[in-house]
Amino acid sequence: MSVLFYKIYNTNIKIMEKIRGIYAAGLSVLDENLALDVKKTIKHAENLIENGCHGVAIFGSTGQAQLLSVSEKISLLNDLSKSKYKDKYLIGTGLNSLNETIQFISISKSLRFKNFLIMPPAYYKYGDEEVFSFYSRIIESHKDIQIILYNFEKLCGYKFSPECVKNLNDKFPSQIIGLKDSSYNLFENLNIPNFSMMPGSESKLLKGLKLGCSGIITATCNVTSKLARKVYDDFHNNIEQTENEKLCKVRAVFEKYNLVSAIHSFLGSKESIYNNILPTLSILDKEKKEKLILELNSLDFKL
Repeated sequence: MSVLFYKIYNTNIKIMEKIRGIYAAGLSVLDENLALDVKKTIKHAENLIENGCHGVAIFGSTGQAQLLSVSEKISLLNDLSKSKYKDKYLIGTGLNSLNETIQFISISKSLRFKNFLIMPPAYYKYGDEEVFSFYSRIIESHKDIQIILYNFEKLCGYKFSPECVKNLNDKFPSQIIGLKDSSYNLFENLNIPNFSMMPGSESKLLKGLKLGCSGIITATCNVTSKLARKVYDDFHNNIEQTENEKLCKVRAVFEKYNLVSAIHSFLGSKESIYNNILPTLSILDKEKKEKLILELNSLDFKL
């Protein structure tokens, strides 16, 4: 099925839409003053869709969401709501504050966005009970949204347990519709009907598809969208895989560095604006950047 979303009717006659396919965790493009360049960020996202992605997650960790101001995010959403690919975006919140998250969703909804990627708050230690409460409060305020949970222990300090995900989906089946698994503890072990399980790496794409996963949401799809889409399409069309090995090798090259820094550095070698990145992130130094490009060239990797 080539459509981005498809409808599923449950026993309560409520409609949920499962998210499938190749999603990039989109970059945020910054100007020389490190302010968000709204038009170029949207153009970057649109180019990804035109080059193989089924959709783009805006304001995820790859998009430096935790480092951008709320006002910049709102400014981008205003213009993004007019994009020809509006229905193909997942909106990340990237906020620790529960109240700000709820308010940000309200603004997004007013612009007719309804699909959100939400990570638990960072910094404090907590467990499943507190995470369940966090998402419950969001849904109590916004019963008409759909949420992809974001499992990334390295960034937020919490790793979803299978029990927590099941409990959230059982309680809120029309709102908790999937999970981005960047901790990789769930995509092999959690099977929930009509639930979008999306590993966070191209190296997990083919294995995940064989296990029933819906696709991927990854940082490196900012540069691998064509390769990843071919692997995805070939799997669903029962065609022999010819590009998965190369896709995984390209991902492995980028994983030797901070992913956000490496992707910006690679794209910055082609268009200088991508060299702009928010502190405390940084572009790779000259030696590392040259090594990155050399390794990618050895794989005959081109955008």
